[in-house]
Amino acid sequence: MANKKIYFADQEQFPSVSETELKTMDNQISELTSKLQEVLQSCKQLEAELKELNSSMTTKDMKAEIELLKVECSSGTEKLKNVKSATNHVTPEEREKVYNERKQYVKEWKKRKRMATDLIDAILEGYPKTKKQFFEEVGLETDEDYKVTIPDL
Repeated sequence: MANKKIYFADQEQFPSVSETELKTMDNQISELTSKLQEVLQSCKQLEAELKELNSSMTTKDMKAEIELLKVECSSGTEKLKNVKSATNHVTPEEREKVYNERKQYVKEWKKRKRMATDLIDAILEGYPKTKKQFFEEVGLETDEDYKVTIPDL
């Protein structure tokens, strides 16, 4: 601890304080400290409330949002009304006809694909190159090339 100096105030210049005065001052310090904690806690709560209020919508914004939602609701109601009153509904007979046509087209697609596959396999039996090379030379494009799958019936 060489070369260090400590300075302190001369205590003679201050009036002496009794033990009761010191205890009274300690009590005052404790009371003021607890009041300070209460005020700080209250301040934190008020800041949190202020932050919440600042992040929420203003009355003006809410009124505008309500009007926008009313317009959307009325347009949706109008569309629903139009759909319900429409006279161009699909009859069950028309629907059945469309489903049957689709079923026929899918069957035909499967049949043609099976025939084409059988024909290609027959050609490839005596062909010296790979299936991929054959497709490139002939210019064939498959459903798989375009990631198309035959729908289920």
